[in-house]
Amino acid sequence: MFYVYILFSIKDRKLYVGYTNNLNRRLQEHMDGKVLSTKERQPLKLIYYEAYITEPEAKRREKYLKGGNGRAQLKIQLSETLNQCGYKYL
Repeated sequence: MFYVYILFSIKDRKLYVGYTNNLNRRLQEHMDGKVLSTKERQPLKLIYYEAYITEPEAKRREKYLKGGNGRAQLKIQLSETLNQCGYKYL
């Protein structure tokens, strides 16, 4: 399985979108500060994930969610969660 996941940075109130084939391992890497793009944005909170059977599907979804239309859709879909977290770009 491949996973697309959304992390919320409590520090800067922004989102991080990524994909992996091992969600638990990847989350631990983020939490341990081993991921350069989130190292300085700790603490992080997993707020959403999706599972895919193939890697190309997960990559395509990650790319979409990082773009304008995908990010807008994500904000609508997760509006309650983002409000509770204090996301600053709603």
